[in-house]
Amino acid sequence: MKRKIRVLVAKAGLDGHDRGAKIVAAALRDSGMEIIYTGLRQTPEMIVEAAIQEDVDAIGISILSGAHMTIFPKILSLMKDKNVDDILLFGGGIIPEEDLNILSEQGVGKLFTSGTPTADIINYLKEWVSNHPRN
Repeated sequence: MKRKIRVLVAKAGLDGHDRGAKIVAAALRDSGMEIIYTGLRQTPEMIVEAAIQEDVDAIGISILSGAHMTIFPKILSLMKDKNVDDILLFGGGIIPEEDLNILSEQGVGKLFTSGTPTADIINYLKEWVSNHPRN
């Protein structure tokens, strides 16, 4: 039996707008993935710890607050400190094009901007997980 893809979806920092994160989480769930939704106002430390505890394949961060250049690098740093190199960090929200490129160069997976069809996110995760099998 094939293992379900496990995705942790989180809202980091003080950003209180979670409708998009909930829509993405529901779409991923409806596609057959197992979703752990941590809710609002999560710290990077809480997110990484939950990802490790839940043994997820991917962490999806939704950011609309403009804190993406702080939050994503902090999560990457914590993942590196804890030797978590087999979990994808991806996300979405309102992120300027130039920041998308910088975050990608730092090691963040694909970042989806507002209006991206959920099918694109689902296909990306399925492809990433199939190309990065875990033990």
